[in-house]
Amino acid sequence: MTRFLFFIDSLSTWVGKAFAWLILILTFGTSYEVFVRYVLGAPTTWAFDVSYITYGALFLMAGAYTLSRNGHVRGDVIYRLWPARTQASIDLVLYIIFFFPAVLAWIYAGWKFAEMSVQFREVSIFSPAGVPVFPLKSLIPLTGVLLLLQGIAETIRCILCLRLGAWPQRLHDVEELETVIRHEQEYQREHAQQGGKGA
Repeated sequence: MTRFLFFIDSLSTWVGKAFAWLILILTFGTSYEVFVRYVLGAPTTWAFDVSYITYGALFLMAGAYTLSRNGHVRGDVIYRLWPARTQASIDLVLYIIFFFPAVLAWIYAGWKFAEMSVQFREVSIFSPAGVPVFPLKSLIPLTGVLLLLQGIAETIRCILCLRLGAWPQRLHDVEELETVIRHEQEYQREHAQQGGKGA
C-alpha cells in the first residue's frame, strides 16, 4: 500500500515541479514588460496574457502536489492538538462529503469548458495579440484528475491512520524553515536530556 501511495505522491510531485518552471517564464515576461513599458515607452500587447496564463497553469497544476505534502491552508489551531485518529476521522468525513463531490464536479464541468475552448481555438479577449488560452483551459480537467488521484491517496492515509493510530509516512521534500527549526530544537532538547541523564 505504501508503494501505491508513494507512486501517486511521486506523480503529483513530478507534475508540480515540472510546472514550477513557469515561474521563470512569468518572471521574465513581467520584467520584460516593465522594462519596455517604463524605460522604452513601448508596452507589449501580450505580457498581461502571458502572465495570467503562466500563473494560472502554475496554480492549477500545483494543487495535487500541495495536497500530497499536506500543504493546503487549514485552520489547524485545534486540529493539531487532536490525536491522530481524531484528525483522520475528521479528514475522512470531509473528503467524502466535500472533496470528492467538488473534484468530480470540477472534472465534469472542466471537461465541457475545455472541450469548447479547444474546439473554437479560443484566444484572449484582453489584448489585440490574440494569445491562445485554450491550452490553459485544457489543464482544468487534468487538474481535476490529478486532485482525484491524490484525494484517493489521502483517503487511504486516513483509513490507515484509523487502523494504526499514526499517520503513514509521506515522501520527503522541501520543508518550511519553521519546521526545520522546530525539528532542530527538538533534537537539541533530546540530546540535552540524554546528556543530563548520563551525568
